[in-house]
Amino acid sequence: QLVESGGGLVQPGGSLRLSCVASGITLDYYAVGWFRQAPGKEREGVSCVGTRDDSTYYTDSVKGRFTISRDNAKKAVHLAVNSLKPEDAGIYYCAATPPVRSIQDMCQLDWRGWGHWGQGTQVTVSS
Repeated sequence: QLVESGGGLVQPGGSLRLSCVASGITLDYYAVGWFRQAPGKEREGVSCVGTRDDSTYYTDSVKGRFTISRDNAKKAVHLAVNSLKPEDAGIYYCAATPPVRSIQDMCQLDWRGWGHWGQGTQVTVSS
């Protein structure tokens, strides 16, 4: 089970720290991703991390603003989201899956292939 937290309402330019905590699975052995879905849009991979922190992927629109990190001791993965823009708004989902391909391919190409999902946390960016 994956549980997300940390979403909320922020003004443009603001920051949040999203967290994904796992129970029942050992996150150390899984790739973990953050996906977001805006109303009327397809779910997209925002950022993913492989089983090591140096294997990461960011979609172009968030590079330099978002940072994904693991805390294996706490069975958690965090996503620091900074300099938020209105287009960053949506429901952010955490997902985990065994790392079967490159982290870029897994994150970018097919969110439907990820086996474990959280319930999502809402991020709203508005003044």
